Amino acid sequence: MARVVVLGAGIAGHTAALLLRKHLARGHEVTVVSPKPTYNWIPSNIWVGVGKMRPEQVVFELAPVYARKGIRFEQARAVELWPEGGPDEPSPHVVVERTGPGAGERARIPYDYLVNATGPRLDFAATPGLGPDGNSTSVCTHDHAAHAAEALAASIARMKQGARQTLVVGMGHGLCTCEGAAFEYTFSVDFALRQAGVRDRARLVYLTNEAELGDFGVGGVHLRRGGYRVHSKTFAESLYAERGIEWILGAHVQRVEPGVVHYETLDGEEHALPFDFAMLLPKFAGQPIKARGRGGEDVTDRLFAPSGFMKVDADYAQKPYDQWRAADWPRTYQSPAYPNLFAIGIAFAPPHPISMPRKSARGTPIAPSPPRTGMPSAVMARMVAESIYGMVELGLDRPTRTASLAEVGASCVASAGASWLGGTAASMTMFPVVPDFEKYPEFGRDLRFTFGEIGSAGHWIKQLLHTMFLYKARARPGWWLIPE
Repeated sequence: MARVVVLGAGIAGHTAALLLRKHLARGHEVTVVSPKPTYNWIPSNIWVGVGKMRPEQVVFELAPVYARKGIRFEQARAVELWPEGGPDEPSPHVVVERTGPGAGERARIPYDYLVNATGPRLDFAATPGLGPDGNSTSVCTHDHAAHAAEALAASIARMKQGARQTLVVGMGHGLCTCEGAAFEYTFSVDFALRQAGVRDRARLVYLTNEAELGDFGVGGVHLRRGGYRVHSKTFAESLYAERGIEWILGAHVQRVEPGVVHYETLDGEEHALPFDFAMLLPKFAGQPIKARGRGGEDVTDRLFAPSGFMKVDADYAQKPYDQWRAADWPRTYQSPAYPNLFAIGIAFAPPHPISMPRKSARGTPIAPSPPRTGMPSAVMARMVAESIYGMVELGLDRPTRTASLAEVGASCVASAGASWLGGTAASMTMFPVVPDFEKYPEFGRDLRFTFGEIGSAGHWIKQLLHTMFLYKARARPGWWLIPE
C-alpha cells in the first residue's frame, strides 16, 4: 500500500488529491492536510470584495467531499518534514499541528509520497500596518473580501452623503505578486462606484510595483487583438485612462498608517498618499515548515529556498537577467533532494523572476514576483498526480508527466464589473507563461495562442467558470471531464 499525503487544499492541492484518488487503486491511501475546513474558490473573492457575492457562495466544507471520495482529511497545518524518518518514526513523515478538533495537538503522518501544495503565507507583517488587522483591506481570503466589501460600502455611503473619497487599490509591497487580482479589483471597484452613482466623488488610484502597466509579473505580453498586435502596456493604459483611474508605478509600500500609505518609487523618492479606503495585497512567503534529518538536525535549507518555498527540479544558479532561459524552469516539480517529494502551485520556488528585477535608487527591490496561481496551479496538480500514479501503479522510477511554465499556457478572465447586462471582463490568454525567446525569438510567446479582449461576453464566461469550477471542486458527477 502506498501512502500519499497532500499538504494544502487550494486549487493545486485539492485538484491533486481528487485526481490521485481517482487514479490510484483503493488499496492506496490519500490524505489531505489543510488548516482550514473549507475550500475557497479564490478567483471569485473579487466579487465578494465588492458585495456582488456572499462569502458562502465561494466556499464549501471539505470533509463531506473527502468522505464521499475516500480521502482522509486532517484539519491541521504542517510544521515539520522528516523526509528520512526519525528516531520515533522510521518512515518518512510530516508532523502536523491540528487546527480543528484537538487544536494544538501534534501528530505524525507517515507517507511514501508527499505533495507540498501549501500555497503562500500572507506576509502582511513585511509591511507595517498592512492588512485587515492593520489599516487596509485585502481580498486574499473570503473573510478578508467580506471585510473589504463592508469598508467599500461605508466609503460609498459617505460619498452618497456628499463627501469626496480617495480609494487606493494595488500592491502592498515591492515584491508582491498577483497584480492581475489587483487589476481586477480596481475595475470592479470602479464599476461599483458607477452603479452607486458616486463615481464623480471618487478618486481611484492603482498603486503597483510594476514598472509599467500590463506587466502582471510576466514581463508584459504582446497580444493579438482585432487582427493586430498590441502590447499589454497599451491595452492596460487605455482601460485605466478610459475609466479615469490614476496609476502609480514602481512603488514599494513602506508602511500603512491610518488613512495614509507611505511608499517609495524606483527613483528613490518617498511619498505619502492619503486615502479613505485601501485594498492592498501582501507579499507572499513560503509556509514556515522545518525539515529535519534522521537525527533531528535542521536540514531546511536542503529542501527550501530562503523564501520558504520548496526547491524542485529548476536551475537555481545565480545568473544575470539576460542569461536566464526558459529551460531554467521546473518540469516535473520533484525535489532534487528526495524523489518522493513534490511541490506545486505557489509552494514551489521559482528559479528567477519573469519580469525584469529592478531596485530603487536607494537599493530597494521593486519588481513583481512570478505568478503561479489559477490555471497553471491546476495543470501542475494534474501532471504531478499522474506522475505519482505511474510511480505507484506502474512501477516507474521517475516522473513522466511535465508542466513547465515555459511549455504551458494560461487563461485569465478579469472582471471589470459584475452585471449580466452591463458587466464586462478582460479575457486574456498567453502561451507560454514564461517567455521562451529561443523558440519564439520575436516576442517570447506564440501569438496564435496569446490574445486579449474586453467585453460583456467575458463577464458571462467568468460567471460560467465560477459555476463550473465549483462543481468540479465539489467532485460532482463527471467532474474530471472539466479541464483545468
